[in-house]
Amino acid sequence: MQSDSFDAMQQRSYFFDEGLRFECQQCGACCVGDPGTIFVSRAEAETIAAHLQMSAAAFTHTCLYPYKSAYSIIEDAAGRCLFFDGGCTIYAVRPGQCRTFPFWFSNLRSQSRWRWISRQCPGIGRGTLFSREQILSIVQSAMML
Repeated sequence: MQSDSFDAMQQRSYFFDEGLRFECQQCGACCVGDPGTIFVSRAEAETIAAHLQMSAAAFTHTCLYPYKSAYSIIEDAAGRCLFFDGGCTIYAVRPGQCRTFPFWFSNLRSQSRWRWISRQCPGIGRGTLFSREQILSIVQSAMML
């Protein structure tokens, strides 16, 4: 079913057919603010724990809470990710949800939505030019999280 949806996505045209530029500025704009869910799979939790030189059990207990079939990173009362401290302290091993931002389906639904998110994220419009094909591949991987 999801493959059919992706096949349909490949067939249509988008405002980003010529590509979009993005380069993470590690500013934290997507890491702070309104509380939300920062999905972390079990495999990602193990990778992050190893990066932090913690056991997976200790990491899970102190940094995550159960969410659906996996976890979410704990945030403070203001919605700040536990791992944002003037920059992402786990950037090299950040979860897929973080790696695929801003190329989420919700941000690419329309050009006006993309303009709105670009006002929140200073990395949009900078750096690497992602092709339509790369963007759709990232969207597909984000949808599978």
